[in-house]
Amino acid sequence: MVPSRARKRGAAVAAVMTAALIGIGAGTAHAAGWPPLQRGGHLYGGTNGTGAVTEADLGDFGTCHTLADPVSSVQIVSGSASLVLYPQAGCGGSWAWASGSLAQSNLPGQALSYRVVTP
Repeated sequence: MVPSRARKRGAAVAAVMTAALIGIGAGTAHAAGWPPLQRGGHLYGGTNGTGAVTEADLGDFGTCHTLADPVSSVQIVSGSASLVLYPQAGCGGSWAWASGSLAQSNLPGQALSYRVVTP
């Protein structure tokens, strides 16, 4: 009788592990829309890291950079720099969005300029 209980318990554990792995796989598939994390600051023309890519100059602290084309999402991996993005050229507009030094996010609207700041 004991071997039967052990087999049932083993089967239950295997079923739980399988369900957990399927859940993890589904989460990974959902996040697959974003490009893999890479060091630096990357601004994307589309949402979820799609579209044309502009690399932010993370070494130029404090300077306002006006972009040639608007961006809708950002990915940044840096221990020493963050981005503040603005909807208008010249770092102006009705809102500003700050990234932090590790971020992957859609912006609240299209941005046309950014400034590099310390996190």
